[in-house]
Amino acid sequence: MLREALLAFRRTPLLSGLSVAAIAFSLFTTGLYGLVSLNFRQALEGLAERVEIVAFLMRGTPAETITLASQDIAQFPEVLEVSYVTEDQALARAQRELEEFRESYQGLALNPLPASLEIRLKPLYRSAAAARQVADRLAGYPFVDDVRYGREWVERLDRIRRLARAVQLVIGFAFALVAIAIIGVTIRISVFQRANEIAIMRLVGATNSFIRGPFVLEGTVKGVLGGAAALALCWASFAAFRAGMGADLPSLRFFSAGDMALIMLFGTLIGLLGSLMSVGRHLRKV
Repeated sequence: MLREALLAFRRTPLLSGLSVAAIAFSLFTTGLYGLVSLNFRQALEGLAERVEIVAFLMRGTPAETITLASQDIAQFPEVLEVSYVTEDQALARAQRELEEFRESYQGLALNPLPASLEIRLKPLYRSAAAARQVADRLAGYPFVDDVRYGREWVERLDRIRRLARAVQLVIGFAFALVAIAIIGVTIRISVFQRANEIAIMRLVGATNSFIRGPFVLEGTVKGVLGGAAALALCWASFAAFRAGMGADLPSLRFFSAGDMALIMLFGTLIGLLGSLMSVGRHLRKV
């Protein structure tokens, strides 16, 4: 079977090359969309890291009470980290980060800023619902004066993430269907080109499995080659884009090893399934 599959590349190099090219460019367009989705999702995750809950504390709260509360809050399943910010630290931060109020904070007899607990959430809980639940629990502490987590901003981020997932799913599925259709057509052309060979094999008593084997293996090899070529094209496009943008987008990511393995597997499955469907349809007519 392997010998027959490899001989098919020698007998019809142009058609085999076109089949590999069709698989490569179909997976290339899908891969480019995947790269855009990957980096867009990473950008959203970067924004989600800024989801933070701040519990402002009443003045005069004992340090022991704050320490015990911090330990208790750190045990919440949603909480990644709890940081205590004193009144002096809050004032120093405001003077450093809020330039428009820097002069107003100079020479104050009394620090107007309260101490606070800053709570960062684990990645799975950086949503409006989880932040609201944690904020409600924090508000139950008697020494907590107010709790803020940017509710409107977090809810807007949730909506953007849901919309992005829906768009990625729909467009990704459409790209995959187009790729399968194009690849199926090229493999059917290859099968029709060898229709006489298939008919002769049937006449001498070859079974469907024996006839189908080389075609399926040939389609699998084409899928592997097409997947490898698609990855090479994606990398070339990614490198060219990153070089053109320079240092403006240092956080751009390429596919991980697992993602590349999935693309190769997808190309292999497409070649295999396309061959099975095309040869099976032809055998039913012979």
